[in-house]
Amino acid sequence: MTTASAPSAVRSVSSVGSQLHASPAVQAAIDAIAREVADKSRLITGTRGPTAELKESYESLLTRAVAVRGKPLLYPMIGSGVGNGPLVELADGSVKWDMICGIGVHFFGHSDVELIKAALRGAVDDTVKHGNLASNFEAYEFGETLLMQLAKGSTLKHCYIATGGAMANENALKVCFHRQFMRHVEQADAGKLLANCTLTPRILAFKDCFMGRSLVMAQIGDSHAGREGLPNSVHVDYMPFWDEAAAERMGPGVQGKKRYIDMCLWHLDQYVSRYPGGHACFIFELVQGEGGFNVGDRDYFKALMEYCKSKHIAVWDDEIQSFGRGERMFAYEQFDLGEYVDVFCVGKMTQACATAWTSEFNPKTNILSGTFTGEGGSFRVGTRVIQRLASGDYYGPNGMFARHHALFRQQMQALIAKHPAWFPPVAALGRGTEKLAGGTGGMMRFTPFGGEKAKIMQACKTCFEEGVVLFYCGHGPYHVRMLPPMPVMKEEHWPRVFECIERGLAKVVN
Repeated sequence: MTTASAPSAVRSVSSVGSQLHASPAVQAAIDAIAREVADKSRLITGTRGPTAELKESYESLLTRAVAVRGKPLLYPMIGSGVGNGPLVELADGSVKWDMICGIGVHFFGHSDVELIKAALRGAVDDTVKHGNLASNFEAYEFGETLLMQLAKGSTLKHCYIATGGAMANENALKVCFHRQFMRHVEQADAGKLLANCTLTPRILAFKDCFMGRSLVMAQIGDSHAGREGLPNSVHVDYMPFWDEAAAERMGPGVQGKKRYIDMCLWHLDQYVSRYPGGHACFIFELVQGEGGFNVGDRDYFKALMEYCKSKHIAVWDDEIQSFGRGERMFAYEQFDLGEYVDVFCVGKMTQACATAWTSEFNPKTNILSGTFTGEGGSFRVGTRVIQRLASGDYYGPNGMFARHHALFRQQMQALIAKHPAWFPPVAALGRGTEKLAGGTGGMMRFTPFGGEKAKIMQACKTCFEEGVVLFYCGHGPYHVRMLPPMPVMKEEHWPRVFECIERGLAKVVN
């Protein structure tokens, strides 16, 4: 038997797929497309009205869209496919400041060349969709990238990728219910059955919470309009969100805060005592999104989370809208609460959505599955989004996002001072006009016209007509909200954006 001598250099072995992605022809094609996008993107420099010649074709597109949906669009807004950072062109040739970005999805704005290159790389994959059974590694690389950042301030260890935020929340609920069940099994095996336990599908959530549009998430969300006519299978006990104005009414400073926290802890204990062992989890939106861009308080959250830990109630942190926009990448970091988080959800700007959990909450059976997890392009783009957020000068009290939020507040205070009649005090927000502009980081909201729903809705539409895309949030008072593409905003953009806002609000008054 003879053995061939080892070669002096180990030959490189690669799959056909890796050869395809390393192909100079593929890279040249991607670079050529990216250059063309950049060239066209640079032609968009400011807002403009629609092109007369495109009016008829645009109205035809709107009519067809309405026929598909079965009801009118929220805005007469159909994109042309190109933009420039915070500016977006519509198919009628008009250009607007996009300050809502698909309700927080397009965080790096429109026609970002680097992200387009990542998406194009994904388009070369052998299949558009990846799934639970068969997937290329990009899905797991996205998960690794997310978990690497989560590990810096929490004990979250595993994650499952989903096709949307509501599905990520559905999976989180599964994980929580499963852990509750397994704990009862463990107690039974140890001969320590929980006394008077209540095995009902019961959870805790904050007043005005929003969890998504699936059947179960609509039941949990604190909005009748989102679940009207739908059956109810999950029982929700609602807790008050942090309310600074209410705390101030209970006493000055620390004293009022302590009384408010004690009152809410008593309220929480009533629920838990009424249904012993029955609550699988408490859902925390540390900064509420749809509920009104309400910013919480660390001491309040900490007290509630510690109570939950003492009762074996899972702490579920939903950051699908708040992720990446504050003074830290994760809201739990901003509030220094990572040690308490058992289950976590992320989505929107990450393109692919995910549910993460600690080792203790790792499911014992195959309860998380699905045909699709997402597209190769979404995974590549999502990975780059997280990497860019982690490496940029975005976070901290002097980071880009804090600076942009300060610029937003400066513009708002100037607008309030110029038109005080447009901004009457709102009792629910507490004293002072400074409360009429709120939020944190890239979650911005302002409250004209006393928070009256009809006028807020009208203001969003008139501002759209004047060249800026906004949306609303809250449940009384209602607010105008902004989710701007913070990484691509420039200081000089803010006055131009507020010129459009001022014109739009004036049309509501007139």
